[in-house]
Amino acid sequence: MTDFDPLAYITMIMETFYPIGADPTGGVTRLGYSEVEDEMHAAATAIAEAEGYVIETDPVGNLYFSLAPSDEYYLVASHLDSVKNGGRFDGIIGVASGMLLLKMVKEEGSDLPVKVGIFRCEESTNFMKATLASSLITGKFNESDFTALTARDGRTLKEIFEQRGHSLELNQIQGVKEYLELHIEQGRMLEANNQRIGVVTSIAGNNRLKVHLEGLAEHSGATPMIIRQDALCAAAEIVLAVEKIAKDDPMRTSVGTVGVLEITPGSMNVIPGGVDMAIDLRDGDNARIAHMRTEVEAAIGQICEARSIQADVRLVSSSPAVTLDQNVIRGLVKATEQFKVPFQEMPSGAGHDAMNFADLCPTGMVFIPCAGGISHNPEESADYADAVLGTRIMLKYLAEIA
Repeated sequence: MTDFDPLAYITMIMETFYPIGADPTGGVTRLGYSEVEDEMHAAATAIAEAEGYVIETDPVGNLYFSLAPSDEYYLVASHLDSVKNGGRFDGIIGVASGMLLLKMVKEEGSDLPVKVGIFRCEESTNFMKATLASSLITGKFNESDFTALTARDGRTLKEIFEQRGHSLELNQIQGVKEYLELHIEQGRMLEANNQRIGVVTSIAGNNRLKVHLEGLAEHSGATPMIIRQDALCAAAEIVLAVEKIAKDDPMRTSVGTVGVLEITPGSMNVIPGGVDMAIDLRDGDNARIAHMRTEVEAAIGQICEARSIQADVRLVSSSPAVTLDQNVIRGLVKATEQFKVPFQEMPSGAGHDAMNFADLCPTGMVFIPCAGGISHNPEESADYADAVLGTRIMLKYLAEIA
Protein backbone atom coordinates (compact mmCIF):
# COMPACT_ATOMS: atom_id res chain seq x y z
CA MET A 1 0.00 0.00 0.00
CA THR A 2 1.17 3.58 -0.66
CA ASP A 3 1.24 6.37 1.91
CA PHE A 4 -2.55 6.52 1.64
CA ASP A 5 -4.11 7.79 4.89
CA PRO A 6 -7.45 6.07 5.66
CA LEU A 7 -8.37 8.54 8.41
CA ALA A 8 -7.84 11.53 6.13
CA TYR A 9 -9.80 9.79 3.37
CA ILE A 10 -12.90 9.01 5.44
CA THR A 11 -12.74 12.53 6.92
CA MET A 12 -12.78 13.97 3.39
CA ILE A 13 -15.83 11.90 2.47
CA MET A 14 -17.76 12.87 5.60
CA GLU A 15 -16.89 16.55 5.20
CA THR A 16 -18.08 16.41 1.59
CA PHE A 17 -21.48 15.23 2.82
CA TYR A 18 -21.50 17.51 5.87
CA PRO A 19 -23.25 20.66 4.50
CA ILE A 20 -25.87 18.95 2.34
CA GLY A 21 -29.34 19.33 3.83
CA ALA A 22 -27.98 21.21 6.84
CA ASP A 23 -30.29 23.35 8.96
CA PRO A 24 -29.56 26.16 11.45
CA THR A 25 -29.79 23.84 14.48
CA GLY A 26 -26.76 21.85 13.35
CA GLY A 27 -28.86 18.93 12.15
CA VAL A 28 -29.67 17.72 8.65
CA THR A 29 -32.84 16.80 6.78
CA ARG A 30 -32.27 14.46 3.83
CA LEU A 31 -35.54 12.66 3.20
CA GLY A 32 -35.65 9.52 1.08
CA TYR A 33 -36.41 10.11 -2.61
CA SER A 34 -36.00 13.87 -2.19
CA GLU A 35 -33.84 16.38 -4.03
CA VAL A 36 -31.55 16.61 -0.99
CA GLU A 37 -30.97 12.86 -1.02
CA ASP A 38 -30.17 13.28 -4.73
CA GLU A 39 -27.47 15.80 -3.77
CA MET A 40 -25.95 13.25 -1.41
CA HIS A 41 -25.89 10.62 -4.15
CA ALA A 42 -24.35 13.13 -6.56
CA ALA A 43 -21.61 13.97 -4.05
CA ALA A 44 -20.79 10.28 -3.58
CA THR A 45 -20.80 9.76 -7.34
CA ALA A 46 -18.32 12.61 -7.83
CA ILE A 47 -15.88 10.91 -5.45
CA ALA A 48 -16.38 7.58 -7.25
CA GLU A 49 -15.80 9.21 -10.65
CA ALA A 50 -12.54 10.70 -9.40
CA GLU A 51 -11.43 7.22 -8.31
CA GLY A 52 -12.35 5.72 -11.68
CA TYR A 53 -14.86 3.28 -10.23
CA VAL A 54 -17.57 1.45 -12.14
CA ILE A 55 -20.79 3.30 -11.27
CA GLU A 56 -24.20 1.63 -11.51
CA THR A 57 -27.77 2.41 -10.52
CA ASP A 58 -30.67 -0.02 -10.28
CA PRO A 59 -34.30 0.55 -11.35
CA VAL A 60 -35.31 1.99 -7.96
CA GLY A 61 -32.46 4.51 -7.71
CA ASN A 62 -29.94 2.67 -5.52
CA LEU A 63 -26.30 3.41 -6.32
CA TYR A 64 -23.31 1.03 -6.56
CA PHE A 65 -19.54 1.47 -6.93
CA SER A 66 -16.95 -1.19 -7.76
CA LEU A 67 -13.45 -1.54 -9.20
CA ALA A 68 -14.62 -3.82 -12.00
CA PRO A 69 -17.79 -5.60 -13.08
CA SER A 70 -18.34 -8.92 -11.33
CA ASP A 71 -21.11 -11.51 -11.44
CA GLU A 72 -20.53 -12.32 -7.75
CA TYR A 73 -19.36 -9.84 -5.15
CA TYR A 74 -19.34 -8.83 -1.49
CA LEU A 75 -21.77 -5.99 -0.92
CA VAL A 76 -20.82 -3.37 1.69
CA ALA A 77 -23.69 -0.93 1.95
CA SER A 78 -25.64 1.69 3.88
CA HIS A 79 -27.75 4.80 3.19
CA LEU A 80 -27.44 8.58 2.83
CA ASP A 81 -30.93 9.78 3.81
CA SER A 82 -31.80 11.03 7.29
CA VAL A 83 -34.70 11.65 9.59
CA LYS A 84 -36.03 15.20 9.86
CA ASN A 85 -33.52 17.34 11.78
CA GLY A 86 -31.30 14.30 12.25
CA GLY A 87 -27.59 13.75 12.71
CA ARG A 88 -24.71 13.51 10.23
CA PHE A 89 -23.51 9.98 11.05
CA ASP A 90 -26.52 7.62 10.93
CA GLY A 91 -26.12 5.68 7.68
CA ILE A 92 -23.65 8.14 6.22
CA ILE A 93 -20.68 6.77 8.16
CA GLY A 94 -21.55 3.33 6.74
CA VAL A 95 -21.37 4.66 3.18
CA ALA A 96 -18.09 6.44 3.94
CA SER A 97 -16.75 3.21 5.46
CA GLY A 98 -17.75 1.23 2.38
CA MET A 99 -16.07 3.77 0.11
CA LEU A 100 -12.96 3.64 2.31
CA LEU A 101 -12.94 -0.16 2.13
CA LEU A 102 -13.13 -0.04 -1.67
CA LYS A 103 -10.29 2.52 -1.72
CA MET A 104 -8.19 0.21 0.48
CA VAL A 105 -8.80 -2.67 -1.92
CA LYS A 106 -7.74 -0.41 -4.80
CA GLU A 107 -4.60 0.77 -2.99
CA GLU A 108 -3.61 -2.82 -2.20
CA GLY A 109 -4.03 -3.85 -5.83
CA SER A 110 -6.34 -6.63 -4.64
CA ASP A 111 -8.85 -8.39 -6.86
CA LEU A 112 -11.32 -8.81 -3.99
CA PRO A 113 -14.76 -8.44 -5.62
CA VAL A 114 -16.31 -5.70 -3.47
CA LYS A 115 -19.24 -3.48 -4.37
CA VAL A 116 -20.33 -0.48 -2.33
CA GLY A 117 -24.11 -0.04 -2.14
CA ILE A 118 -25.95 3.18 -1.32
CA PHE A 119 -29.63 2.54 -0.68
CA ARG A 120 -32.42 5.06 -1.00
CA CYS A 121 -34.89 5.85 1.78
CA GLU A 122 -33.68 3.75 4.70
CA GLU A 123 -35.40 6.05 7.18
CA SER A 124 -39.16 5.94 7.66
CA THR A 125 -39.59 9.72 7.93
CA ASN A 126 -40.87 10.39 4.42
CA PHE A 127 -43.17 7.38 3.86
CA MET A 128 -43.56 5.83 7.33
CA LYS A 129 -41.75 2.79 5.95
CA ALA A 130 -38.11 2.09 6.75
CA THR A 131 -35.51 0.36 4.53
CA LEU A 132 -37.77 1.08 1.59
CA ALA A 133 -35.40 0.79 -1.37
CA SER A 134 -33.48 -2.20 -0.03
CA SER A 135 -36.80 -3.97 0.54
CA LEU A 136 -37.71 -3.26 -3.09
CA ILE A 137 -34.67 -5.10 -4.42
CA THR A 138 -34.83 -8.02 -1.99
CA GLY A 139 -38.44 -9.04 -2.57
CA LYS A 140 -39.68 -7.68 0.77
CA PHE A 141 -42.05 -5.12 -0.76
CA ASN A 142 -45.72 -5.45 -1.65
CA GLU A 143 -46.36 -3.74 -4.98
CA SER A 144 -49.75 -2.52 -3.75
CA ASP A 145 -47.83 -0.21 -1.41
CA PHE A 146 -46.79 1.90 -4.38
CA THR A 147 -50.13 3.67 -4.13
CA ALA A 148 -50.65 3.18 -0.38
CA LEU A 149 -47.39 4.80 0.73
CA THR A 150 -47.54 8.59 0.68
CA ALA A 151 -44.68 11.04 1.13
CA ARG A 152 -44.86 14.01 3.47
CA ASP A 153 -45.68 16.24 0.47
CA GLY A 154 -48.76 14.12 -0.38
CA ARG A 155 -47.40 12.29 -3.43
CA THR A 156 -47.66 8.51 -3.57
CA LEU A 157 -44.54 6.43 -4.03
CA LYS A 158 -45.85 5.43 -7.45
CA GLU A 159 -46.18 9.08 -8.51
CA ILE A 160 -42.65 9.81 -7.31
CA PHE A 161 -41.27 6.82 -9.19
CA GLU A 162 -43.04 7.88 -12.37
CA GLN A 163 -41.74 11.45 -12.04
CA ARG A 164 -38.19 10.24 -11.43
CA GLY A 165 -38.18 7.59 -14.14
CA HIS A 166 -37.70 4.71 -11.73
CA SER A 167 -39.09 1.36 -12.78
CA LEU A 168 -41.96 -0.43 -11.06
CA GLU A 169 -40.72 -3.68 -12.57
CA LEU A 170 -38.96 -5.12 -9.55
CA ASN A 171 -36.15 -7.62 -9.91
CA GLN A 172 -34.38 -9.18 -6.95
CA ILE A 173 -30.74 -8.20 -6.61
CA GLN A 174 -28.37 -10.86 -7.93
CA GLY A 175 -24.80 -11.96 -7.26
CA VAL A 176 -24.39 -10.94 -3.61
CA LYS A 177 -22.04 -13.43 -1.94
CA GLU A 178 -22.24 -11.76 1.47
CA TYR A 179 -23.58 -8.49 2.87
CA LEU A 180 -21.79 -6.27 5.40
CA GLU A 181 -22.77 -2.95 6.95
CA LEU A 182 -21.02 -0.62 9.38
CA HIS A 183 -23.19 1.65 11.50
CA ILE A 184 -23.12 3.75 14.63
CA GLU A 185 -24.68 1.84 17.51
CA GLN A 186 -27.45 4.44 18.10
CA GLY A 187 -27.37 3.47 21.76
CA ARG A 188 -24.90 3.76 24.63
CA MET A 189 -23.87 0.18 25.44
CA LEU A 190 -20.50 0.30 23.67
CA GLU A 191 -19.58 3.60 25.25
CA ALA A 192 -20.80 2.51 28.69
CA ASN A 193 -18.76 -0.70 28.48
CA ASN A 194 -15.67 1.03 27.02
CA GLN A 195 -15.86 -1.04 23.85
CA ARG A 196 -14.70 0.20 20.46
CA ILE A 197 -16.50 -2.36 18.29
CA GLY A 198 -19.81 -4.19 18.39
CA VAL A 199 -20.38 -7.34 16.34
CA VAL A 200 -24.12 -7.47 15.72
CA THR A 201 -25.96 -10.72 16.38
CA SER A 202 -29.57 -9.78 15.56
CA ILE A 203 -31.78 -6.88 14.45
CA ALA A 204 -35.05 -5.98 16.13
CA GLY A 205 -38.28 -6.02 14.14
CA ASN A 206 -41.11 -3.50 14.27
CA ASN A 207 -44.77 -2.78 13.69
CA ARG A 208 -45.70 0.80 12.79
CA LEU A 209 -49.24 2.02 13.28
CA LYS A 210 -50.89 5.13 11.91
CA VAL A 211 -53.80 6.27 14.08
CA HIS A 212 -56.40 8.92 13.30
CA LEU A 213 -58.58 10.11 16.17
CA GLU A 214 -61.77 12.03 15.38
CA GLY A 215 -63.49 13.96 18.16
CA LEU A 216 -65.33 17.26 17.97
CA ALA A 217 -63.71 20.67 17.53
CA GLU A 218 -65.66 23.15 19.68
CA HIS A 219 -65.10 26.47 21.39
CA SER A 220 -62.72 26.05 24.32
CA GLY A 221 -64.55 28.55 26.47
CA ALA A 222 -68.16 27.65 25.75
CA THR A 223 -68.00 23.85 25.95
CA PRO A 224 -68.23 22.27 29.43
CA MET A 225 -65.55 19.74 30.29
CA ILE A 226 -68.04 16.96 30.95
CA ILE A 227 -69.38 16.85 27.36
CA ARG A 228 -66.17 17.38 25.41
CA GLN A 229 -64.89 14.98 22.75
CA ASP A 230 -61.27 16.08 22.95
CA ALA A 231 -59.16 14.03 20.54
CA LEU A 232 -55.92 15.25 22.10
CA CYS A 233 -56.90 14.08 25.57
CA ALA A 234 -57.56 10.64 24.09
CA ALA A 235 -54.19 10.81 22.33
CA ALA A 236 -52.48 11.69 25.61
CA GLU A 237 -53.91 8.58 27.24
CA ILE A 238 -52.82 6.48 24.27
CA VAL A 239 -49.26 7.82 24.49
CA LEU A 240 -49.07 6.75 28.13
CA ALA A 241 -50.68 3.39 27.31
CA VAL A 242 -48.01 2.69 24.68
CA GLU A 243 -45.32 3.52 27.21
CA LYS A 244 -46.87 1.25 29.87
CA ILE A 245 -47.37 -1.69 27.50
CA ALA A 246 -43.73 -1.56 26.38
CA LYS A 247 -42.49 -1.19 29.97
CA ASP A 248 -44.58 -4.18 31.12
CA ASP A 249 -42.55 -6.58 28.96
CA PRO A 250 -40.97 -8.97 31.49
CA MET A 251 -37.93 -9.47 29.21
CA ARG A 252 -37.28 -5.68 29.16
CA THR A 253 -36.57 -5.83 25.41
CA SER A 254 -39.75 -4.22 24.06
CA VAL A 255 -39.89 -0.52 23.20
CA GLY A 256 -42.83 1.62 22.15
CA THR A 257 -42.74 5.19 20.86
CA VAL A 258 -45.27 7.76 19.68
CA GLY A 259 -43.07 9.80 17.37
CA VAL A 260 -45.71 11.82 15.52
CA LEU A 261 -48.62 13.77 17.01
CA GLU A 262 -50.42 16.20 14.68
CA ILE A 263 -53.37 18.19 16.04
CA THR A 264 -56.33 19.62 14.13
CA PRO A 265 -57.26 22.47 13.97
CA GLY A 266 -54.34 23.55 16.15
CA SER A 267 -55.81 26.73 17.58
CA MET A 268 -55.49 27.82 21.21
CA ASN A 269 -59.21 28.50 21.66
CA VAL A 270 -60.50 25.37 19.89
CA ILE A 271 -60.82 21.93 21.45
CA PRO A 272 -58.71 19.55 19.35
CA GLY A 273 -61.11 17.76 17.03
CA GLY A 274 -58.61 15.53 15.27
CA VAL A 275 -55.25 13.93 16.00
CA ASP A 276 -52.95 11.90 13.76
CA MET A 277 -50.45 9.67 15.55
CA ALA A 278 -47.62 7.38 14.51
CA ILE A 279 -46.74 4.52 16.85
CA ASP A 280 -43.51 2.51 16.58
CA LEU A 281 -43.38 -0.88 18.38
CA ARG A 282 -40.11 -2.85 18.41
CA ASP A 283 -38.58 -5.99 19.86
CA GLY A 284 -36.09 -8.66 18.95
CA ASP A 285 -38.84 -11.29 19.28
CA ASN A 286 -41.64 -11.33 16.72
CA ALA A 287 -44.15 -12.83 19.18
CA ARG A 288 -43.60 -9.94 21.59
CA ILE A 289 -44.09 -7.42 18.78
CA ALA A 290 -47.43 -9.05 17.93
CA HIS A 291 -48.42 -9.04 21.61
CA MET A 292 -47.62 -5.35 21.96
CA ARG A 293 -49.65 -4.49 18.88
CA THR A 294 -52.66 -6.41 20.23
CA GLU A 295 -52.40 -4.65 23.59
CA VAL A 296 -51.99 -1.20 22.02
CA GLU A 297 -54.96 -1.64 19.70
CA ALA A 298 -57.11 -2.82 22.61
CA ALA A 299 -56.05 0.19 24.70
CA ILE A 300 -56.91 2.56 21.85
CA GLY A 301 -60.36 1.00 21.59
CA GLN A 302 -61.05 1.29 25.32
CA ILE A 303 -59.78 4.87 25.61
CA CYS A 304 -61.71 6.09 22.59
CA GLU A 305 -64.93 4.36 23.62
CA ALA A 306 -64.78 6.01 27.03
CA ARG A 307 -64.27 9.44 25.45
CA SER A 308 -66.69 9.06 22.48
CA ILE A 309 -63.81 9.36 20.02
CA GLN A 310 -63.70 7.59 16.66
CA ALA A 311 -60.42 5.83 15.94
CA ASP A 312 -58.98 4.54 12.69
CA VAL A 313 -55.92 2.33 13.26
CA ARG A 314 -53.83 1.05 10.37
CA LEU A 315 -50.65 -1.00 10.21
CA VAL A 316 -48.55 0.95 7.72
CA SER A 317 -45.36 -1.10 7.81
CA SER A 318 -43.71 -4.00 9.59
CA SER A 319 -40.33 -5.71 9.61
CA PRO A 320 -39.68 -9.05 11.27
CA ALA A 321 -36.81 -9.42 13.74
CA VAL A 322 -33.87 -11.24 12.16
CA THR A 323 -30.86 -13.21 13.37
CA LEU A 324 -27.62 -12.54 11.51
CA ASP A 325 -25.43 -15.30 10.09
CA GLN A 326 -23.48 -17.21 12.73
CA ASN A 327 -20.48 -17.81 10.46
CA VAL A 328 -20.23 -14.12 9.65
CA ILE A 329 -20.51 -13.25 13.34
CA ARG A 330 -17.69 -15.68 14.18
CA GLY A 331 -15.59 -14.37 11.31
CA LEU A 332 -16.02 -10.74 12.36
CA VAL A 333 -15.21 -11.66 15.95
CA LYS A 334 -12.03 -13.42 14.82
CA ALA A 335 -11.03 -10.44 12.69
CA THR A 336 -11.71 -8.03 15.56
CA GLU A 337 -9.62 -10.10 17.97
CA GLN A 338 -6.64 -9.71 15.65
CA PHE A 339 -6.74 -5.94 16.21
CA LYS A 340 -6.62 -6.45 20.00
CA VAL A 341 -9.32 -3.88 20.75
CA PRO A 342 -12.19 -4.20 23.24
CA PHE A 343 -15.42 -5.38 21.61
CA GLN A 344 -18.67 -7.16 22.35
CA GLU A 345 -21.32 -9.15 20.55
CA MET A 346 -24.68 -7.39 20.76
CA PRO A 347 -28.18 -7.09 19.27
CA SER A 348 -29.37 -4.05 17.35
CA GLY A 349 -32.49 -2.32 18.62
CA ALA A 350 -32.68 -0.22 15.46
CA GLY A 351 -33.60 -1.50 12.01
CA HIS A 352 -31.10 -1.49 9.14
CA ASP A 353 -30.95 -2.35 5.45
CA ALA A 354 -29.01 -5.45 6.51
CA MET A 355 -32.21 -7.06 7.78
CA ASN A 356 -33.55 -7.30 4.23
CA PHE A 357 -30.53 -9.37 3.12
CA ALA A 358 -30.42 -11.80 6.04
CA ASP A 359 -32.42 -14.52 4.26
CA LEU A 360 -30.78 -13.95 0.87
CA CYS A 361 -27.11 -14.26 1.75
CA PRO A 362 -24.80 -14.43 4.78
CA THR A 363 -25.17 -11.04 6.47
CA GLY A 364 -23.26 -9.24 9.20
CA MET A 365 -22.92 -5.84 10.82
CA VAL A 366 -20.27 -3.92 12.72
CA PHE A 367 -21.18 -1.21 15.23
CA ILE A 368 -19.01 1.68 16.37
CA PRO A 369 -19.84 3.86 19.39
CA CYS A 370 -21.70 7.14 19.10
CA ALA A 371 -21.16 9.85 21.70
CA GLY A 372 -23.59 9.55 24.58
CA GLY A 373 -25.59 7.01 22.60
CA ILE A 374 -27.31 9.95 20.88
CA SER A 375 -28.78 9.37 17.41
CA HIS A 376 -31.51 10.84 15.21
CA ASN A 377 -30.47 14.13 16.75
CA PRO A 378 -28.26 17.05 15.65
CA GLU A 379 -25.89 16.15 18.52
CA GLU A 380 -25.15 12.74 16.95
CA SER A 381 -21.39 12.18 16.76
CA ALA A 382 -18.83 9.41 16.34
CA ASP A 383 -15.05 9.06 16.05
CA TYR A 384 -13.76 8.67 12.49
CA ALA A 385 -10.91 6.56 13.88
CA ASP A 386 -13.47 4.01 15.09
CA ALA A 387 -14.98 3.93 11.60
CA VAL A 388 -11.52 3.28 10.13
CA LEU A 389 -11.04 0.46 12.63
CA GLY A 390 -14.43 -1.04 11.76
CA THR A 391 -13.55 -0.82 8.07
CA ARG A 392 -10.23 -2.58 8.62
CA ILE A 393 -12.04 -5.34 10.51
CA MET A 394 -14.52 -5.87 7.67
CA LEU A 395 -11.71 -5.91 5.10
CA LYS A 396 -9.69 -8.37 7.20
CA TYR A 397 -12.74 -10.63 7.43
CA LEU A 398 -13.43 -10.45 3.67
CA ALA A 399 -9.78 -11.12 2.81
CA GLU A 400 -9.81 -14.25 4.97
CA ILE A 401 -12.96 -15.75 3.45
CA ALA A 402 -12.36 -14.79 -0.20
